[in-house]
Amino acid sequence: MSQERTGAATFKSNPITLIGPEIKVGDKAPDFHVNKNLLEEVTLATYANKIKLISVVPSLDTGVCDMQTRRFNEEAANLGDNVVVLTISVDLPFAQARWCGAAGVDKLVTLSDYKTKSFGTAYGVLIKEFQLDMRSIFVVDANDVVQYVEYLPEMTEHPNYDQAIAAVKALL
Repeated sequence: MSQERTGAATFKSNPITLIGPEIKVGDKAPDFHVNKNLLEEVTLATYANKIKLISVVPSLDTGVCDMQTRRFNEEAANLGDNVVVLTISVDLPFAQARWCGAAGVDKLVTLSDYKTKSFGTAYGVLIKEFQLDMRSIFVVDANDVVQYVEYLPEMTEHPNYDQAIAAVKALL
């Protein structure tokens, strides 16, 4: 059974429980198994030797998640080939592809945690009450060491985009 962090965050000021450990800077990035599409599963090793900016959103079909994903898509264009921007949610791969097509998002990779919630439990962002992944940001270096973490205290707030991008640029 995974660790539960009761009251680790809120949704509209109501406490929620996050499942999994709290990842810290300096930790070895946990592995995960998520879906790139319905048939293709990827892991942390899929992005070996790349700097990974991992943007976690509860659902692309909500306002803050939409804005967060569009912002990191714009930033991804300027980060170079050594960086991959991953957006992870529990949205089905079909919904992620539809949303990206409609939004013109094509510089980042959307990954779905719908099947096993492997990412959510490994990174301590699975919301017990909703079975969604909590908004958060992780920057993982090319050696798979976590260099930046932001767990949002409130699900409806925006992450600190500038700090996350600065953490990536510091690794270039």
